[in-house]
Amino acid sequence: MRRFSGINLAALAFGLAFLYLPILLVVIFSFNASKLVTVWGGFSLHWYGVLFSNPAYLEAALHSLQIAVAAATLATLLGTLGALALTRLGRFPGRQVFGGLMLAPMVLPEVILGVSALMLFVALDLERGLLTVALAHATFGTAFALVIIQSKLVSLDPNLEAAARDLGAGPVSAFLLVTVPSLLPALVASWLLAFTLSLDDVVIASFVNGPGATTLPVRVYSAVRLGVSPEINAISTIMLALVSLCVIAASLLYKRNLPRH
Repeated sequence: MRRFSGINLAALAFGLAFLYLPILLVVIFSFNASKLVTVWGGFSLHWYGVLFSNPAYLEAALHSLQIAVAAATLATLLGTLGALALTRLGRFPGRQVFGGLMLAPMVLPEVILGVSALMLFVALDLERGLLTVALAHATFGTAFALVIIQSKLVSLDPNLEAAARDLGAGPVSAFLLVTVPSLLPALVASWLLAFTLSLDDVVIASFVNGPGATTLPVRVYSAVRLGVSPEINAISTIMLALVSLCVIAASLLYKRNLPRH
């Protein structure tokens, strides 16, 4: 292994500072007693109290959690079905097209996804609200869930499920009793990742939300346009902590999910 030189260490330190120093400053100034976000006035939890007494932010946070739970659940279900089709059905006609369409939301710009979802809901005459945001978030969450679940399905021994069927279990029972427990780490990791992606989305939600369905990131973005307040720092810190916990848990489960050689 090559040793770190002074230049390499300096480059690493600069890169980490460039990426994480602004986030660290947001966290630090969320505990600021001063009304000015750039002037330190002492340690205080005042702005967290102000935040939790603001009904607009609390309502937006509740909307975000409801949408994230629904979108993550639907994305995990669709990702599981897609992974089963790609791993269990062999080389069926249109397999490459199907796989490409399932993974397309991972690479498409969010603006295109938002406009496409908006046009679809308008064509279906579907009123925009919590449901439309959840459906749009589940669309791109499915692609990430598919990758995680498929990587686990490839490593599973199909003979275990076949043995369960030989012992009298039906196809559904064998899948639920044998395959699902083996897929559980991948399913939880997929759900957490889809939950995180939905929780911090702004672009897609801004296209497909409606009156009374404003999510917390959209609310924060609207407030920031008028100037950053200490409440925004407090919200950002809470969301950073929640998203970090979800990402860490998903990463740990995904590592357990990787096939071992």
